Amino acid sequence: MSGLLPGFTDPVLDAQSAFRAVLEAMSRPGRIQRLQRPPAPPAPLSPASGAVLLTLADSGTPLFLDTGPDAEEWVRFHAGCPLVAEPAEAEFVLASALPPKLAALRAGTDEDPQTSATLILQVESLEEGAGWHLTGPGIEHAHRLRVAGAPQGFVAEWAANAVRFPRGVDVILCAGDTIAALPRSVSIREG
Repeated sequence: MSGLLPGFTDPVLDAQSAFRAVLEAMSRPGRIQRLQRPPAPPAPLSPASGAVLLTLADSGTPLFLDTGPDAEEWVRFHAGCPLVAEPAEAEFVLASALPPKLAALRAGTDEDPQTSATLILQVESLEEGAGWHLTGPGIEHAHRLRVAGAPQGFVAEWAANAVRFPRGVDVILCAGDTIAALPRSVSIREG
């Protein structure tokens, strides 16, 4: 374990800062939040996805990763979370490549929608002002977000996810040291 990369430089302050960024992203859907001091996790994890994992995952949150043994060891050591073999078993699902279908992830129940999964999706870049047209709670009129590297067919999957409301999956998009969130209550339209 001597080659294990460090987590947050200051675990308490950096986790608090990252948690505030995640909360801001969830309450202001599609708005890009820059993480102040994200960790430098092993590839293929991005700094943003590493920060989100270290902030939200703990010993009580099953996690599915598609990132390989170095990233798994890093997350297991720094977050202490159990890793599961199937995305459907996880509370958090991190996708660095092709993600599982949203319909295959835990959607919660009508009585307990909070038991759903959160997909942490690594993308190439996030840019405000173009691309997807977002509407819904937390957005005054509309918001535009360009997501480079989103999986093909994601907007159609998102529409199917919205039909299940209040059940459904939430998504945190990660690119470099930035994040943007898509709570299940948000509608996405292309163009």
